[in-house]
Amino acid sequence: MRVSLKWLNELVQVELPLPELVDTLDMTGTVVDGIHTMGEALDGVVVGHIVEREKHPDADTLWVTKVDVGDGTLRQIVCGAQNFVAGDKVPVALIGAVLPGGFEIKKAKLRGVVSEGMNCSARELQIGTDHEGLMILPADAPVGVPFATYIGSSDTVLDLEITPNRPDCLSMAGVAREVGAVLELPASIPAQSPAEGPLPVAADCAVSIEDPDLCMRYTARVIRDVKIGPSPDWLAERVTAAGARSINNIVDITNYVMFELGQPLHAFDLDTLGRTGDGPDRRLPAL
Repeated sequence: MRVSLKWLNELVQVELPLPELVDTLDMTGTVVDGIHTMGEALDGVVVGHIVEREKHPDADTLWVTKVDVGDGTLRQIVCGAQNFVAGDKVPVALIGAVLPGGFEIKKAKLRGVVSEGMNCSARELQIGTDHEGLMILPADAPVGVPFATYIGSSDTVLDLEITPNRPDCLSMAGVAREVGAVLELPASIPAQSPAEGPLPVAADCAVSIEDPDLCMRYTARVIRDVKIGPSPDWLAERVTAAGARSINNIVDITNYVMFELGQPLHAFDLDTLGRTGDGPDRRLPAL
């Protein structure tokens, strides 16, 4: 079970130094197997300011940019994105940086023009799924600041060993309750208050439990007017810290709820569910 301390601190205010928190968890039987620093994957990536943008002399789809990274020297970086202008702030991977996935940034020539770094998209940094262009930052983003610090992705993640008799700790809410109980702190478990429409789920689909011994209960909700797209940054960051890969907003939110509450979810496309008979009935087979 991977526990983001940033996420945990939203549920229970832990003020112990990290070594003391680890010792406390170990004493409860919830052993800390490992400690990971999420921001390490973005070492060498800083907030940059694109000062100039000119067409590449030998490539119609490339730009030659001059980028201020806060050290007094403009970097020349060749870039293929089309969604930026001079004056934009973007994340910049400097020479020597190793991006998630093991891609090392080196000084290189692209179509004969020297490039001294890389202007980055959210997907290249694995903090989102958008790869249509550069990740454009707000105009007040501080130039030269480490990017992980700026976006708050520097996070410590504890890898916990959860024993078979403690399934209650297989969620962020469960770990928050455990930590709160041990440290005598109040834990704030997320409240659930979904807004419901006038029609019952049974008007659109039914659940069929084929083996009650294996599945005693299975429930469904119908959510309409859903648009599938990239997850917002906060959601992609949470599921990544929990050990999953950000896919899209629908997959990520089901994973988010599972990590938060320990409740597995799955999203179905209502239009593609199989029909039974000639009526409007659509069935979700549960085991």
